[in-house]
This record gives sequence, C-alpha cells and structure tokens, in this order.
Amino acid sequence: MLGRIKYQWKKLKKSNYIMLVGIISLFLIVGGFSYALFTSSTERRGSLNIVTGEIAATIESESLDNNHSMIIKSGESKEIVITLKNENGQDAKFNFWYEVAEGVNVSYDSTKDEPMGEEGEVIRNNGVKTYRLKIANNTDKDEVITFGSNGGLYNKKLTFPSGKKIVEGIIPVVDTEANMIKVVWNESSNTWEKADNHNWYDYDFGKWANAVTVTSTTRSKYQSATGGTPVPMSDIETMWVYVPRYSYTIGSEDGENYYGKKGVYLSSAPTQALPGEIDVKFIKKSEKELGSAQYKVAEKRSGWRTPDAFTFGTEELSGIWIGKFETSSSNPSATNGGGNVTTLDAMIKPNVTSWRAIQTSTIAEIGRNLTKNGNRYGFSTDKLNSHAMKNSEWALPAYLSQSKYGKIGNKNYTGVNKEIYQSKSSECITGCSYGSPSNGNTNYGCQYTYDKNLSGTGASTTGTIYGIYDMSGGAWEYVMGNYAPKGEKHSGMNTAYHSGYEGLLSDGSSVAGKSWLEDKYYDFYTSSDSLTACNEKECIAHALNETAGWYGDNTLMVTVQFPWAVRGGYGNDGSGSGIFYFGATRGYIDLSESFRLVLSKS
Repeated sequence: MLGRIKYQWKKLKKSNYIMLVGIISLFLIVGGFSYALFTSSTERRGSLNIVTGEIAATIESESLDNNHSMIIKSGESKEIVITLKNENGQDAKFNFWYEVAEGVNVSYDSTKDEPMGEEGEVIRNNGVKTYRLKIANNTDKDEVITFGSNGGLYNKKLTFPSGKKIVEGIIPVVDTEANMIKVVWNESSNTWEKADNHNWYDYDFGKWANAVTVTSTTRSKYQSATGGTPVPMSDIETMWVYVPRYSYTIGSEDGENYYGKKGVYLSSAPTQALPGEIDVKFIKKSEKELGSAQYKVAEKRSGWRTPDAFTFGTEELSGIWIGKFETSSSNPSATNGGGNVTTLDAMIKPNVTSWRAIQTSTIAEIGRNLTKNGNRYGFSTDKLNSHAMKNSEWALPAYLSQSKYGKIGNKNYTGVNKEIYQSKSSECITGCSYGSPSNGNTNYGCQYTYDKNLSGTGASTTGTIYGIYDMSGGAWEYVMGNYAPKGEKHSGMNTAYHSGYEGLLSDGSSVAGKSWLEDKYYDFYTSSDSLTACNEKECIAHALNETAGWYGDNTLMVTVQFPWAVRGGYGNDGSGSGIFYFGATRGYIDLSESFRLVLSKS
C-alpha cells in the first residue's frame, strides 16, 4: 500500500524529534519494509514524505512469457533482448538475475552492454536498462529459463537473491589479423570453407574460432571470396585456433581436493583420475582478476583468476591464437620433419610429420620468423607478435578444455571419454587420434585422422573439429619454460646436451651460444617445486601444481639437470601422457620433441 504522511515542522525539542523518529520506525516495522524514501526541505518548516511499497523493475521482452520465462531447447542457441524499466516514480537500484539448470549458459554482448553487479545499479526514474543476451543450452533436455530483477533503495547495497545466477560471461569478440581467412567446417563436403561472420564460432557448443593463412598466390582470391567458398588443404599453410581472454576458478567438492566441480558433466564426484569442470568466464581486455583460483563448491563461488599468459610483457591481450596442430615444416619429408635449421618455414597442418630434432633456441627463432619483414604468410610485422609457445600459454587451452566450453562440456562424450584422446602415432603425424583416452596399449600408429567425427575429433580440446590437437601424446612439445633460480638462466645439462643458448649447465659451468630473446618470450621458474617456482610462490594458471596428476598424467618440474619444460607426453607414454602432463628435458636435439606456435595481436 502506498501512503503519504505529511508532518508540519515546528521548532521541535530534541525529545519531540526522537519521538517522531520512533513513531516512523514503528510504522515501518509494523507495515513490513519493502522500501522507504525520505525527502525533506532544507528549511526548518516544510514537509517530510514517507513512501512505502515494493520497488520492482518492469521486465519486457518479446521472447518471454508473462512469467518472464522461456523454453530453451536442447542444443539450441538464442539471442534475445530484455528491457528493464524503472516505473516506481523514484530513482532506485536494481540487480538482474536468471534461474535455470546447470549446462545452460547466458552471456551478454560486451560491445553494447555492461551487466549489473550483485549489489545492483541505479536506474533513474523512468530510466531503461537493455540487455542483449545469448542463451545456449548444451544439456540433453529442454530447459525453462526465468529472468528477474531485485530492487531497493538507490543509495543502498542490494542483496543478491539466493539460488539465482548473475550474468557473468561475455560473448567473446575474436580479433583477427588482416590476412587470416576465417573458416568453418562443412560436414557434407568434408572440407573447410570461408566463414560468414554470423556462423563463424560459438564457444558454448565447442565451436572455437578457426582461421587459416593460405599461399601467397591464392590469398587475394580468398580475401575477396564470399562465405561458403571451399578452402582446400592444398592452399592452406597454417591453421590457428583462438582462445579468448578469460578468468577461471577450480572448485572442490569435498573442501580439500580441488579437482573441479561435478556439475552436469560428470555422473560421479570428481577425482584426480577423472577431474571435473573448471569454472571459466570470458572477460574484457580491461579486466584482470588476481584471486586464489579456488573455491568450495558448497559455498559461493570466489577466487577468480586471469591467467598470466593474457599479459604479454606489459601488454594486456584480448586473446591469443594458438597453432591448431604441432608445428611442421615447409619440407615435412625432411629427416625428423625438419631438424635443427632455420632455413625452413613453419607450417601448421594435419596429416604431416611434425618438426622435431630441434633445439629450443632454434624453436624460438622459428617462432619469431613468422612475423618478420617479408614473411610468406602475409602477417603484419607491427601489430602481430609470433613466438614459440610458453608453458603458461599451454595452460590456456588446457583449462578451457576442462570447462563447459571444452571437451568436458561436450555431451557427446561421457565418463572417461571426457579426457582428450591420445595420439599414438609413432611417426608423430599431426592430428592423429587413438580413438580413446591415454592408455598402455602398444598398437602405435595413426588410427583416426583429425576429421573423423568423435573418434578423431575426440583428440581435440573441444571434442569437435574446432579444437586444438596433439595436446595428448604425439611428440613431446617443447615450451618456453626454463629453470632460472636467482635469475640465472640454464642452457642445458652439459656441453653435449643443451639448448643452443648461452648460459649455465648443471655442473655450474657456462656454455657459449645464442643470446636469449626478451624475457617476455619465456616463463622462468625459480625452483623445482611448483609450490615455490614462481618467485617463491605457487605457479597459479600454469597448469602445474593446480592440475598435477589429473587424468593420471605424469609430472616432472624443471631442474638443474633438466632445465626446459615439455608438455603433452609422448605417443608411447601410455596413460601418463595428456594435456596436463608436464615434464622436463635438456633443450637439445631430440627425435621425439616438437613445438607449437602462438600469435598475439596488439
């Protein structure tokens, strides 16, 4: 009930004023507090207005029924517009929430909207707040989603309703390079084709953004081509997958072991052998969170962390492009796919031998060559940075694969098959899949190619053809992670087994060699204990201690004898290989070790 009580002010004594406040307080207690607004003139004689009632936003959307609800079908994605109006006659504060089962994702367009926080946002009298939302249902059944708003005093914090969800994530905006061709997979013709902007990617359904570079003789053809134009593999030279900027946090179901949350993607409690979902939310370039990256599932989610790899030197990144496969060379038929040379160019393609038998110093040089002046790919030299993948950058697709946007969120895989399938290719053929998680079987070979649905695509980070491959088995992959206690970089083990860089050896002596690149191209670890390896602190967001032993993957931190990090495991590593595998070696020429490349855009 709305009421208005008018008091004429006189020269009240202090006792009369206290009595008046007491009467007003009693009125509010008896009447039930929805909200109260007090206004008074600055003069001693005037009026005092008290308005009581319920503050509520008017919610309007063509997509919702009278209960502010809608049905989102299994496997469906919809974009809707919701408008909140303040028609209460007063400025007020509101927050915005939705209610739906786990597995239904709601995100907003960050280029147009800014979500309200849990404590609310002021909407002026007769003001309007508009949301452009994407709703994606990646569950096995139709779900009802309901929207609502909680209102209150404009100058007070709001309590967020228990059991409701706040719009946290954003629809990621993928940042391309001018000469990259956006591509999608045509299942009917079994080929890649140029994408239209509207169907290029959808992270809610494991469709990470893919782009390619083509030969210089065909580049103008594909740049001017319309969407749907086939892009055959014979014209492709490099293939890339985009990982948008995100924050993550890892849940614990028992309050002790942080193996992720059960959610809707597992049928049993998460364990080290079968870990659960990592919570991920996409964020804008201007955001950076530095939480503990852990929370107890039974409590309110907290501890969001933005991975270090989204900061490149002093620059914040909106995302990074990662080579879709292990790197191969412009002469894949060469011994070991290339060898320890810089005279070949990097290629990133499926169904070829990966580039191996190469020192880490040579790998770093190859990585920088992609964007040097006159490069064959058409890459900009001023806006794009190419380099060999760092250890912290490996963690980016690893964590994302274990989120609702990756393979664990793919409903086509259940139980142990949530793990990324292993490559057991003894010849280190890129994109191969054994058709099952890592295991001790010794039937080495390329059982399934990358484009074989489920059996082959199960070896990607999404379980679809749009993910990143060769992250479990295949060749070991050198990453730019180096043992450097007290800032002293280690080149290798001895004069026969080292990286080619100048630096220390395991016996304390030094070796001459190439100069190191700028520090931003490496992760340097100060100890052999992942709990203290990042300047006497735990290395958060490096896929080390946080995810150690997940899926039974082997772990070995860099040491004075083995100062260079490797990831993914080898094809014959059995159940020890996997995306959370980390090991250490000497940075030298090894027939079983390859590498991966990364692009970051200014």
